[in-house]
Amino acid sequence: MKRVFCIGETLIDFIPGQKDKSLKEVTNFERVAGGAPMNVAIAVAKYGGRSVMLTKIANDYFGDHIIDVLKENEVDTTYCLRSDEGETGLAFVSVDQIGERSFSFYRKNAADLLLSPEEVHSEWFQKGDLLHFCSVDLIESPMKQTHIKVIENVRKKGGIISFDPNVRLPLWSDAESCRQTINDFLPLADIVKVSDEELTFITGIKAENKAIESLFVGNVKVVVYTRGSQGAVIYLKNGRRYEDKGFKITVADTTGAGDAFIGGFLSELLAIDISLENLCQKISENHERILTFANASGALTASVKGAIHAAPAKRHIENFISARRGTTESNTSF
Repeated sequence: MKRVFCIGETLIDFIPGQKDKSLKEVTNFERVAGGAPMNVAIAVAKYGGRSVMLTKIANDYFGDHIIDVLKENEVDTTYCLRSDEGETGLAFVSVDQIGERSFSFYRKNAADLLLSPEEVHSEWFQKGDLLHFCSVDLIESPMKQTHIKVIENVRKKGGIISFDPNVRLPLWSDAESCRQTINDFLPLADIVKVSDEELTFITGIKAENKAIESLFVGNVKVVVYTRGSQGAVIYLKNGRRYEDKGFKITVADTTGAGDAFIGGFLSELLAIDISLENLCQKISENHERILTFANASGALTASVKGAIHAAPAKRHIENFISARRGTTESNTSF
């Protein structure tokens, strides 16, 4: 059975107990294991797919908790190496009136950044595996070079590469370093997921259609564009375009909603037996199913507080779709 490897950061999110307050005003937080690649790995596993977390995790109590959470959610932790050198990264989050977040990160010595290329081996990967990565762990570090090696290894095995830039500017020395690094890695991916908030920043192009078109560089065959209240769109390199309007929800917390979306998207690709050779054809044939499930996954996650624990089970998504499809209300996607 094909697997989704998720490489990158694991950390602890401290979610505020109070909404509508800045971080300096929040007085209590809830500890939640997180990190975008980890959220995606857990979403894929919850939806019935096989997922693998590939990272380095600190030998501290927070690291122990992260391992426990991954195992509880049936994510393969075989390739989670442990480190005595680094620490578990921390992220403190504040949430505004409409559920949008701001972050304060503490991860200069994060263990995940210490995973070196020499610690990764090509025999870990099999033909048909998918690899998903984000930009947070692409800052200058051993982990950046490890991403390059892993991408090369998965490519050689005929696997599919998925990239969600997931821009987090506070983690970079400057915005241009972030933008340049994302654009360096874009051509290495087959699938790129980008939000409307990130598109102009990444491409430098204000016109939406031209900006989307500019993302088709190198190996990119599929662009998944999420547009908030306007839903999500799949663009294919062959010029085809498929849109889904999403679902109307009351937003509680958008933490992890985008990760749940792409986790739902990738799990559906596994379910339809995707391969590099049939990628565009299979998406064309199953676009409605894929986008509906991904949008419902993101919407349900955003309707409750927290990321990983908020990720719904597959049956909840299916019930939600059955109950909500066919309405004419305004919609929300992530």
